[in-house]
Amino acid sequence: MHMSETADPKAAVMSTPVAGDWNPDVIRQEVAALQHKPGALLPILHAIQDRVGYVPEGAVPIIAEMLQQTRADIHGVITFYHHFRTHPSGSNLLEVCRAEACQARGGRALERHVQECLSVGYHDTTADNEFTLVPVYCLGNCACGPSIRVNNDIIGRVTPQKFDQLVDALTTSVLQLK
Repeated sequence: MHMSETADPKAAVMSTPVAGDWNPDVIRQEVAALQHKPGALLPILHAIQDRVGYVPEGAVPIIAEMLQQTRADIHGVITFYHHFRTHPSGSNLLEVCRAEACQARGGRALERHVQECLSVGYHDTTADNEFTLVPVYCLGNCACGPSIRVNNDIIGRVTPQKFDQLVDALTTSVLQLK
């Protein structure tokens, strides 16, 4: 049974490494669980990213060897699909829609606000490692633009104020005990 098919979600979470924490055995486990499927590469890459948080560059040779493909083939698929990351992301993946419908509904102003608020550009992670900002070119929520996706949740009609409230709700606070 593959980790994504486990009956006990708590067990899956407990066996999942912390994002950015990977080793060759983790990669081999994911490849071995899915390599028998037709067109196994994409499900394998998704499984690795779901488990580790990204597809480490060091995983490419392992995947290539186990699938009997070239490293260039694996690298080409990873870089072709914008969904795959090759570096750890922040605790929250924040995607801002840049499609025309969202732009027509104030998306450009929202983009500027988001970047100013987080003090990062696209493909960057905030200094506190809370947010990674990524552009996306359609979330399929055009009638409710401008839209963003936070982790896997699509949020429409986002205003700067609504965004600020969302960031406040998602930001981890450090408590100091006296």
